[in-house]
Amino acid sequence: MATFESGLRYSESHEYVRTEGEYAYIGISDYAQHALGNIVYVDMPEVDDEVSAGEEFGAVESVKAASDLISPVSGTVVEVNSALDDEPELLNKDAFANWIIKVQMSDPSELDSLMDVEAYKAHCEA
Repeated sequence: MATFESGLRYSESHEYVRTEGEYAYIGISDYAQHALGNIVYVDMPEVDDEVSAGEEFGAVESVKAASDLISPVSGTVVEVNSALDDEPELLNKDAFANWIIKVQMSDPSELDSLMDVEAYKAHCEA
């Protein structure tokens, strides 16, 4: 059973955003990691790469499927979670603790178009 974390914003493509000031930590939701199954590889951008809301920034591969990662916000990648290079399965262990990229947002108002936890739960149940 997937868990849902309040206080985050969610995209329709199952990425979450945790914000700290002008920074956004982006990862996949617990619902997404359950759907994917055992994750074996995470393709991430490089530090200083630009990401755009609604555009692909990487991919997650599991034993059953590969899924594109779609950025919920625009900005510059300031950090990648390099632990996922050696242990992509960390996303299965705790999707919310193991973000994928940290982005300095160029337009924080983009957060307004994302779902809160209740809307995301309803989206997943639909």
